[in-house]
Amino acid sequence: MRVEPFTVGDFVHVYNRGNRGMPIFRDVNDKWRFLKILRFFNDEYSPVHPIKDAEKSRFDLDRLNPLVGKSFNWPKHWPPHKPLVKILSYKLKKDHFHLLLKEIIKGGISKLMKKIGDGYTVFFNLKYQEKGRIFQGSYKGKTPRGDIKNLHYLDAYVQVFNAFEEYPGGIERALKEFDQAFEFALKDPFCSLGEAFGKRNFGIIDRDILTQTFPDLKTYKEFVRDALLVRNIREILGKLTID
Repeated sequence: MRVEPFTVGDFVHVYNRGNRGMPIFRDVNDKWRFLKILRFFNDEYSPVHPIKDAEKSRFDLDRLNPLVGKSFNWPKHWPPHKPLVKILSYKLKKDHFHLLLKEIIKGGISKLMKKIGDGYTVFFNLKYQEKGRIFQGSYKGKTPRGDIKNLHYLDAYVQVFNAFEEYPGGIERALKEFDQAFEFALKDPFCSLGEAFGKRNFGIIDRDILTQTFPDLKTYKEFVRDALLVRNIREILGKLTID
């Protein structure tokens, strides 16, 4: 099953890979574009062809297009923000991405993932003058059940464990140099950790009930230290991690 059944109020670990294992991000600007898609496509309002209409002349872009430039501020010419989902955390990797989402309206996750898949595919193919699918298929989604700690561990897996894998020397060195690796993850703009604890504000995430459990960075860091160094987070989560 690609997506486990879920309903309003459920949390879902959503991920997808590049088609045939190919990179979905070829440079840093691709990742910035994806972040902007997370910010501006997570809304009930859908501009007509938000990328196609703005990119008719190879990135000589409409100044009103929110996907262009460095600002993550909500466009003044758009209706007030009405998100489709809550994005609790995220991490962008070279050939895949992870999102921890909460369904807040019926069909919200499905709508967002379609907008992301369609929008990023148009952008990618325009930029690289290619055709066809970017992702290996429709997104996959797994829902943590039972103990609320499954959600806590899943959050740490999404935005810390995956960032640690990119630490110089890999995950093994990151675990040995935990404090340095944690700072590395905190500074990574394509990991939600820094945004979760006020180091930057892209307006992408809503930590929802996680703010109650982890009110500050120190509390969260100690939880992650225990999850990664004392416990085996992948073993705890089992099938909730990426296939």
